[in-house]
Amino acid sequence: MLIIRQLIVPLLCIVWGTGCTENLRTESNPTGQVLVLVSIDGFRWDYIDRPGAVTLREIAGAGVRAGTMQPVFPTKTFPNHYSIVTGLHPEHHGIVSNTMEDSVLGRFSLGNREAVTDARWWQGEPIWVTAERQGLKTAPYFWPGSEAAIGGVRPTSWKQFDDGVPNDERMQWVLEALAMPRDSAPSFISIYFSEVDHAGHGYGPDSPDVDSAIASVDHTLSSLWDGIGRLGLRDRVNLVIVSDHGMTPLSPDRMILLDEILEGDTYRVVDWTPMAAIVPAAGREDEVVSRLSAVPHLTVFRRGEVPARLQYRDNPRIQPVLALAEDGWQITTRARAEGRASLMGDHGYDNATPNMGALFVAAGPAFAQGMVVDRVRTVDLYELMCRVLGITPVPNDGSLDSVVAVLRVGG
Repeated sequence: MLIIRQLIVPLLCIVWGTGCTENLRTESNPTGQVLVLVSIDGFRWDYIDRPGAVTLREIAGAGVRAGTMQPVFPTKTFPNHYSIVTGLHPEHHGIVSNTMEDSVLGRFSLGNREAVTDARWWQGEPIWVTAERQGLKTAPYFWPGSEAAIGGVRPTSWKQFDDGVPNDERMQWVLEALAMPRDSAPSFISIYFSEVDHAGHGYGPDSPDVDSAIASVDHTLSSLWDGIGRLGLRDRVNLVIVSDHGMTPLSPDRMILLDEILEGDTYRVVDWTPMAAIVPAAGREDEVVSRLSAVPHLTVFRRGEVPARLQYRDNPRIQPVLALAEDGWQITTRARAEGRASLMGDHGYDNATPNMGALFVAAGPAFAQGMVVDRVRTVDLYELMCRVLGITPVPNDGSLDSVVAVLRVGG
């Protein structure tokens, strides 16, 4: 058996990803548990009741689900994905938006490979670093932050993000990782799917296109759910399926045009809709705030005056003036609106807005069965996942107390 493993493990690692064969260890997960974290970008809390979410409802029935999961503010992709794995609000982990600026590092955006792989942007400690420091192997695939050596630590295995990789191929990576010999398999695996978010942006959350995207991802989930059973891992694998935020419908009749409100030389926009991150020109901040404050469907804050419940003040990457649109409204300019394809759905709004609510489903030996809880919070998932893996969390903004109800008694 040892000879077979010595032959098979390196072969799987070649398929599995960069760094695997260089980081093989012999110790096992102390709890014997494996955690697979799945993100379905843009999967609003109520999508689970749509016709195509058959497998997702089956998994929820075998485990636990939340009526809604409250994301962190702003309700955007990178801030929430990084909060899921750090237990920190964006003001503390530094990923304050999908697009942001730092006085030393420059500009960050989703497509900027140099920025995404620069560990200096990623503050806090994600769960794969916590796990690696405590002797576990990890494999976060396509998860924001996983391509950087955060705190000088890389996951055992990771992959450069490529949204063109088919869903079935992504899931095959997960199944191959789960099939590895127990003494060399990862204890933490994550995977990401984007098509529900793309459909929501392009066609709106109530569209048939979103239904099709839900069904497509659900089909991929069925291969994971069935594969866990086929591999005989139901008693070891814990599956946590989440989303980062919800989605709200848009209309071309609900636009706030900044160029019709502010003089062009009085401001610069770092990040746009639905929360505009604005740098006023020197000496013009009062004017910018005054004019924007008079606009219907728009709430304006100076950075130090952002409501405490949003946890969005304490980071220099947060710009001096923030203009937050009401749910369903967009912030743009006439030229931007005419030069780009119209969005039919968006997110990024106040995290208390019902349309921004996210998905939480979990099943496996650590979780309760047949249970529905009213609400969980994104920021509490790091503590929850550390408990499942039997590792000690680093200080964070979350609380295990608020999610302990989803665990099996004694879990």
